[in-house]
Amino acid sequence: MSCCQELKIDIPKGAKTIVLAGNPNVGKSVFFNALTGIYVDVSNFSGTTVDISHGKFKNDVVIDTPGVYGVSSFNDEERVAKDVILTGDIILNVVDALHIERDLFLTKQIIDSGKKVIVALNMMDDVERNGIKLDIDKLSNLLGVPVIPTVATKGKGLAEVKEKIYSAKVGNINSHIEDIIREYKNIVEIESEALMIGEEDEATLEKYKIESPNKREEIYSSRRQEVDSIVKSIIITDASGKSIREKIGYYMLSPLTGIPILLAILYVMFKVIGTFVAGDLVDFLLSNFFQPIFEPFVRGIVSSVVGDSGFIYKLLAGEFGVITLTVSYVFGLLLPLVVAFYLFMAIMEDSGYLPRLAALTDRVLSFFGLNGRAVIPMILGFGCVTMATITTRLLGTRREKVIATALLGLTIPCSAQIGVIAGLISPLGAKYMTIYLLTILVVFVAAGTILNKVLPGNSSDLFIDLSPIRVPKVSNVLLKTWTKTKMFVMEATPLFALGAVIITVLNEAHILVWIQNAVAPITENFLGLPKEAATAFVMGIIRRDFGAAGLTALTLTPVQTIVSLVTITLFVPCIAAIMIIFKERSKTEAISIWLGSFILAFIIGGALAQILM
Repeated sequence: MSCCQELKIDIPKGAKTIVLAGNPNVGKSVFFNALTGIYVDVSNFSGTTVDISHGKFKNDVVIDTPGVYGVSSFNDEERVAKDVILTGDIILNVVDALHIERDLFLTKQIIDSGKKVIVALNMMDDVERNGIKLDIDKLSNLLGVPVIPTVATKGKGLAEVKEKIYSAKVGNINSHIEDIIREYKNIVEIESEALMIGEEDEATLEKYKIESPNKREEIYSSRRQEVDSIVKSIIITDASGKSIREKIGYYMLSPLTGIPILLAILYVMFKVIGTFVAGDLVDFLLSNFFQPIFEPFVRGIVSSVVGDSGFIYKLLAGEFGVITLTVSYVFGLLLPLVVAFYLFMAIMEDSGYLPRLAALTDRVLSFFGLNGRAVIPMILGFGCVTMATITTRLLGTRREKVIATALLGLTIPCSAQIGVIAGLISPLGAKYMTIYLLTILVVFVAAGTILNKVLPGNSSDLFIDLSPIRVPKVSNVLLKTWTKTKMFVMEATPLFALGAVIITVLNEAHILVWIQNAVAPITENFLGLPKEAATAFVMGIIRRDFGAAGLTALTLTPVQTIVSLVTITLFVPCIAAIMIIFKERSKTEAISIWLGSFILAFIIGGALAQILM
């Protein structure tokens, strides 16, 4: 199977592929975890930055696809979903029962492709809560496939899905659509691709060198009419009036009430993550375990094997040692921050707030060539730019990913850096704090606007599911936090180790000292800072808060403090973030972002120095 080759999945002989498909936020992850248990792996789909989860159910392979509204090639997520769905043996289609009119369009598209389908009609508790009743048996007859009502978060219906998953059937294909695509069935490798030709899927047309039949609108219109007819016939009752949860959801979307709600949530996140986790908890772990116990223990073992003065010792257990630095930073510094942020993100996602936040900020972010989804990596950036850069994968186009990555690397200080900055700037008073904040905000707006103007192409519109507001389920929140944290640690640890090797080699080759001396004239003459400030900038490459912390050892005037903090904030991201940027973006894009932030940091810092002095 081509999709499994691109995912590098080994399919046992005789095994089937069970593919989970559905719109965003319909609860597919719960079904995936119920089917696979702990036998879960994550692969990067070839040619994209889309991660796909896969595991085992009995002797078969289960593959989870990205949430999409249709099977096509409009973006990476839809292309990946299309490739996996159209080559799967059984499709478990998860449908949000409360938004059944929207979700059934994808259901009918999959059925029209001729695949064996079983439908899990999820979130039935939301339907009942809103006073709606659905005729499940009639829906099953109209679709021609098994339909099982479920409440996945409470475990209802999951056992029946497992029991009946092999009862999946080829459903009732739309007769008008079947007439349109019949002529293509003999020329495609897999029968389901005939539908993609009829729907003018560009990748499929290119594959078979076929001219567009210009039937997409006709097919979509016919399917939409059929879905509307099905939905109208299965709804038994429909309550009027809005529930309390619907009203809360409305208040979150309205700018008048939504902005104060957002500010309140950000304040709580800042106090918990920026103050407690980044400050108290990280300081406790580093000062009570990693620095006084773990690092001396490692140095003792390494020195007993290779001595305590050679290059190998410094490489493994020195100031920037692969073992000491990597483990202390990843598990002592980053891990608490990552867990805390993913915990907040899981709560906001499970409660239904996250898509409303994206909708609330969509209009503002559109000025910078982004849509509301970009608010997620922007928020994450205040915790860790490395982690936030990874989450730019959820943006729709390459153009948006470049803009978001550039803004993250240039203007968003991570939580560790924020703590140091706050300590340096708070004694200076409101005047200098305002200057700092305004400068960073102006740079953010200007950089985003310019990138939006100069980068070719168009950004995607925001199409997002506003799932019902609900109380987050603790097990779901913890599972999502654990899964994403594990993925982050697996990706970040090798990059930190590589960074430690590079910095050790540069230090031992005296290149770091050479860099400090080369930067010193700019530091003194243009920025108006002491020569020693160059060391802080170099250390900022290793870790952003290292650079900011290096300023605490200097005697600076208030103006020098503000200039140095603005420069260190805009300065290049830490080496871990740089590694991730090079992994996520092309070499040209990554180098442009890295050099651009480096140059802009000194230009803006120098301009601010000249103005204030």
